[in-house]
Parts: sequence; structure tokens; C-alpha cells
Amino acid sequence: MTRLIQLPLRFPLVAATLVVIVCVAVLAASGQSAAAQWAANIYSLAVAVYRAGSMVKGLLHGRWGIDLLAVTAICSTVTVGEYVAALIVVLMLTGGEALEQFAQGRASKELRALLDRSPRTAHRELPGGEVEELPAGRVGPGDILLVRPAEIVPVDGTLVSDVGTFDESALTGESLPAERVEGDLLLSGSINGADAVRMKATATAADSQYSQIVALVQEAAASRAPTVRLADKYAVPFTLVAFLLAGAAWLASQEPARFAEVLVVATPCPLLIAAPVAFLAGTSRAAHAGIIIKNAGTLEQLSRVKTAVFDKTGTLTQGNPVLTGVQVATNGELPEGTLLQLAASAEQYSTHVLASSVIAAARARELVLVPATAASEHATNGVTATCGPHRVVVGKPAYVSSLVSGFERNALPGGQLGIYVGVDGRFAGTLIMSDPLRVNAKETLAELRRMGVAETMLLTGDSATTAQHIAVEAGINNVLADCLPADKVAAVASLPARPVMMVGDGVNDAPVLAAADVGIAMGAKGATAASESADVVIMVDDLSKSAVAVAIGQRTLRIARTSIWTGILLSLGLMVTASFGLIPAVAGALLQELVDLATILNALRALGPGRAAASVRSAAVHAVNTVPVQHRVQSGGRGPGLE
Repeated sequence: MTRLIQLPLRFPLVAATLVVIVCVAVLAASGQSAAAQWAANIYSLAVAVYRAGSMVKGLLHGRWGIDLLAVTAICSTVTVGEYVAALIVVLMLTGGEALEQFAQGRASKELRALLDRSPRTAHRELPGGEVEELPAGRVGPGDILLVRPAEIVPVDGTLVSDVGTFDESALTGESLPAERVEGDLLLSGSINGADAVRMKATATAADSQYSQIVALVQEAAASRAPTVRLADKYAVPFTLVAFLLAGAAWLASQEPARFAEVLVVATPCPLLIAAPVAFLAGTSRAAHAGIIIKNAGTLEQLSRVKTAVFDKTGTLTQGNPVLTGVQVATNGELPEGTLLQLAASAEQYSTHVLASSVIAAARARELVLVPATAASEHATNGVTATCGPHRVVVGKPAYVSSLVSGFERNALPGGQLGIYVGVDGRFAGTLIMSDPLRVNAKETLAELRRMGVAETMLLTGDSATTAQHIAVEAGINNVLADCLPADKVAAVASLPARPVMMVGDGVNDAPVLAAADVGIAMGAKGATAASESADVVIMVDDLSKSAVAVAIGQRTLRIARTSIWTGILLSLGLMVTASFGLIPAVAGALLQELVDLATILNALRALGPGRAAASVRSAAVHAVNTVPVQHRVQSGGRGPGLE
């Protein structure tokens, strides 16, 4: 009821027009047709003069559209005595803004949900044990916060309590609650479960994940896709055709009313509203699925992707390699346990995903890590460190062999990779790791091919044997292994079938993500939503979301173009029919209202998942559900970064 009362205040011209229409109807019904016509004409011309200002501004900015045609239609219908048609055109003109706001409101419902859930307050623990409530913007790194049941996590931080359950659906699109244990990362915007928990803030509200997501989504909603800009260009010839057809009809029939009858069915509302609404709806739909698309142009690029390129570790694979064996060098003097202990001690100072796996393997064997007095990491190659009395080098074969003597390279079966270790200038042995393919990788690649992505490629710094094994499992037809970051950039730049979509982690893959036409970062692997290198950030650790993003892009573009061309063709058909005198002015004005409404409602279909996106999701769920439970448990988890 309150919203109904507020509507006249939000749209005063619409309310005034409806009042005038009722008054004119009463006057006409009481036999005072002359008074009704005068009232309608005066009001219609007043609105035309008022809107002429925005018409002039639109013309100065190159926007030939609804105002120019509608103002001319009002004046012409008043001139020929079609005052009822004039009022209907006025209602269409004034109601266009209300219709656009309604459509944009529906299209941006997920975006508004993001804003509504923005954290506003926090509860900070004071040294004496008391708790104070303060605005979320005043929280600083290091503050200990109390998050009450069903309360929004105000800033990014780490969990201090033993365990907690959180609803992260606003961030990831995943409806199932996430369980976190002490030390785990908590993201702002997630909702606490049934128990109060304590957390330590690691960022301010402005620097937290949720604020970055909101800012990016707002920026995307404000951006204009090439198709939207193209719709603006369509309005120019459309307007000229409308005036030429109306003039020709008047000239041929010698009836001035024919000019008005053509113009009342000629408003290009679908061009000005439908396309932007479709792209806004597509961006909103992606946000609901945990996919942050940074601008509307990217959504259009996604719809036309012809080549999909994937990083291996943590993207196509689980990103959580496990140690399967330790091979001591032929003349090695160190036992397996000591070799693993020294390697893990050196890897403490590496950001590579394999480093965490080596450390986890050492701790699983209850080995004590040795602090290092000096450490140096060479990106994508390896790390050197002084651990106690030993100088340790860990990494790829080319890197380790250049620093030690007696190097031995092991022949490893497909799907396994070796981490080579040197101690005190001599080769010490090899740690054998295995990183299994993601359970839904094969289905994701199949869905991309079904949607028209003809070429697929695997780019990795790993050995050719391991890369080829993973590519065959996933169904990828092009492999480039032993790549440095510069090699990946060059490879993506040289691909002929474009646009090229690159899927990586957004951390170590930043250069190649920036080089691709569409860079997709798997945000759950450590990239923030504001990663400058990526055009799209997937907020959940799910490879199938890359295919969902393509499906949403294709559906959005298809709906936008359908709305544009449906509106144009229907309007042209009505104009031609009206030029022969077959559509009276009043009927024409009503028909044009129906055309506008139909195209807007069609544009809002982009809010739905569509059959393609639903198919991708169904295939991904089926892939996970058909994997044995043991494998899911062993291969689950996340690494802190990718290769």
C-alpha cells in the first residue's frame, strides 16, 4: 500500500496524465466533447513543450529517439484533431520512464540484493572483554570482532573460534552453507550461522571482498555493451525512415491525418530500453551464479568466444597435489624423511601451490620444519634457502640442475610430476606428486564445445608428459608445456580463432589473463574480485562456472538482439500498415504500447538461467555425484595459488 501511495510522487507526469485522461473521458461522456478536446490538446502540447528540452539535449548528444518522434507525433495528432491518440502518446512518453525504471529494477534485482546486504555495523571486542557496536567502516586490521548468529560478516578476516558455519551464497552463488575452522578465511558479506563466533579482521571494509564485488558490479551495470551502442545507431535510420514513410503517406493520400497515424506507431522504445535492460539482466544473472562480470562489453565478448585456454594446476586440476613418493638420488646420503624435511623447510618461503602440498606432506609425517636464514624464490622455477647448516634448492629440473651437480631426471608416468631437490650443491632426490583432474573438467569442456567454442588449449609450466596426460583426460586438443609467463602471453596472442577466453587463477596467471580477449580468474584460489588482470572473476571453486559464463553471455546477446529486431520489425510493419490508412491513430498508439511492453518483457528473460546454463550446471553436478566418495575426499581442498 505504501508503495502505491509513493508511485504518484515518483512519477508525477504519469499521474497527471492519468488524471487528465479520466477528466477528458468524463467531459466526453457528459456531451462536452469540445471541452474534452481543448483540455486534451492543451495538456498534450504542454507536455510536448516540456519534453522538447530533453529532445534538444538528445539531439546534441546524437541520440535520435523516442523524444523526437513522440513530440512530433503529439503535435501532429493535436493538429489533425486526434486528441485521444495524442493523450495515449503522452501516456506512452511519460510512462516510458516508469517502464524503464521498472524493467531496470527487475533486471538489477540481484545487484540491489548485493547492496542491501552490504555490512553496515560490527561488534568489536575491547581489552576489558566488553563489546562495542561501531560502523563497519571503522574496523581496522587486527581488531577482534564478535559475529552474532545470522549476522553479516562485516570485513574480511580469519576465524578465531574453533568452527563456524556461513552462508556464502551472495558471494559464490553456492546455496549450501560452508563450514569453516579456526584460521580459515572469512569473507565479508557472508552470513553467520546459528552460533556466535569470533574473528580477527585482516582488512578494512573498503578493502574487503564484498565492497570490491559491489563496486565492480555497479561499474558493470553502468557500462554499455557494443550491442547497446549499436542500438543507439539503429535509432537514427529508424527515425529517418519513420519521417519519410509518414511524409510519403501524407503526400500519396493528401490526408494530413495519415502523417500522424504513421508516427504514433513509430516510437523506437525497444532500441532505447530493451537492449540495456537485457545486458543489465545478464550481469545480474551472472552475479547470482557467483560470476562477477566487470563490464557489459565482456558479456558480449563471452557470447562470441571461439577458443578456450586453460591453465593446468588448480584450474583443470584440483590444485591440491598430494605426495605419492620420495625417490632418493642414486648416490644420495640423505634418508627420505630428511630429504622431505629440508624440501618442506625451503618451500615455506614459496607462494607456489606445490609448496603448500610439500609442507602438508612433511607435517603429515610429523617432521619439524627448519627455519631459514635466507630464502629466494625464482617465479615459476623454484626456491633456494639456507635451512640450518644446509643450502637447499627445490624446483623444476632445469632450475635445480643449473645449481647442483649429479642431477638425475626421473622418467615419471603421465599424471605425475616431480619436484627436484638439491642439498649443499649436490642432487639429493625427487618428490613425486600427483594432481588429479577436476571431476567436472571433462563435462565443462564438452559443454563449451557444444556452445560453439571450437578450439581448446592447455597452457602450463609443467612437463610435457604431465600436461599431455591431463589434456587427454579433459579432452583438450592443443597443449603447450614448459611455459614461462612470457610464453603463455605469446601463445594466447598468436591464436587465430578469436575471441580467446583464458581461464586461470588470477594470481600467477595475471599477464596471460590480461592478454586474452576475456580473462577469467578462479577467485576462490586466491584472486580478489578486483583483480585487474581478469575481466571475469568466479567466486566459487567450480570450473563449470566458466561454461556458465559463456552460456549467460550467449543468452543475453541473443535476447538483446531479438528484442531490438522484434521491436524494429513490428514497428515497421505497423508503420507500413498505417501508411495505407488501415490503422486509426488511437488504435495505432495502443498497438505501439503493446510492442514496447512485449520487447521489454522479452529483454527481462535474460534474468533466467536458460537451458544452456542449466545444462552446464546439471552436467557439473552429475560429474561430482558420480565420483567415488573416497576420491572426492582425497582430492578436495584448495591451494593458495596456481602455477
